[in-house]
Amino acid sequence: MQRALFLVAALLGVAVVAGSVTRGSQALTKPGTIRITTGGVKQYVVNRGGPGRDAGDLLIVRQLLYNRGITPRAIGHADLVCTYTTRRARQCTGTFFLPRGKIVVAGGVVFRQFYELAIIGGTGLYNNVRGSMTVTLLARSPMREILLFRLVV
Repeated sequence: MQRALFLVAALLGVAVVAGSVTRGSQALTKPGTIRITTGGVKQYVVNRGGPGRDAGDLLIVRQLLYNRGITPRAIGHADLVCTYTTRRARQCTGTFFLPRGKIVVAGGVVFRQFYELAIIGGTGLYNNVRGSMTVTLLARSPMREILLFRLVV
């Protein structure tokens, strides 16, 4: 009985993987831009060294994403993890969860007021997208930013 159940589960797993590989993508067909804002930020600092910020410390950020021209409610969220390389400089990676897919970014950040990260990929509508994301700080408390994604296909 257990062997038959295992065989059925394995066949279903193979079917799901094969179906997702052969399914057509609704990928972007031309370059474009996405302009959204952030809000509802939660930040956590993991101090892995001595007192104060230094190499190896982590900054973990969770943001809500808004497009107030469409709806007052959040349209998604973002998760970023930054590792400090010096007292100010950090290397960051992040995933932006949007209604039609995810966009993944990475790069260096020195000043939080204005920075740019590379778009290194995505899923769903943003499958294999490239480009850049520019971040401009609007307010510190509560933290609000404007995100401008410049997408290249």
